[in-house]
Amino acid sequence: MTGDKQAALAADGLVVPGVGAFAACMEGLRGVKGPEVIGRRLAGGRPVLGICVGMQVLFESGVEHGVTTEGCGEWPGTVERIQAPIVPHMGWNTVEVPDGSRLFDGVEDERFYFVHSYGVRDWSLVTNGRTREPLVTWSGTGPDETRGDRFVAAVENGPLCATQFHPEKSGDAGARLLRNWVESL
Repeated sequence: MTGDKQAALAADGLVVPGVGAFAACMEGLRGVKGPEVIGRRLAGGRPVLGICVGMQVLFESGVEHGVTTEGCGEWPGTVERIQAPIVPHMGWNTVEVPDGSRLFDGVEDERFYFVHSYGVRDWSLVTNGRTREPLVTWSGTGPDETRGDRFVAAVENGPLCATQFHPEKSGDAGARLLRNWVESL
């Protein structure tokens, strides 16, 4: 963990963790010029992995308690309160992994640990046909994770990857996912 801009720029891979609120996370990131570091790394094709709120802040904005906060803007979309019988939505969920995922290689059918009240419920990035379409993994709040409120569970977009769930709390499946990311560096 570092607040050193040069160390973050030079690292083989940069993990953007996040626990708590979108606005507080963005305030902390801005304090260490995090959005600039993330943007510079991605412009150079250098890997970044966002986890939980660290994924959420990569989107354009977040709305919590009626307050809209600007995010890093790497992806279009708004982080908003999810609709679930119980919030925060906590527990082990399956995910719907798209074909070609490197991040989920070997753990496509596993469960991952989620704990969140907010998420991205609509994916609207349109590519120009010259760039590769991001791989978006979905999950949901329903009893079988395919019903209820659907939300983005992970995104793979060139050097930028992110998960709404906590791989570090997801046992062997999470360890394998993190290993897949590290091996891609």
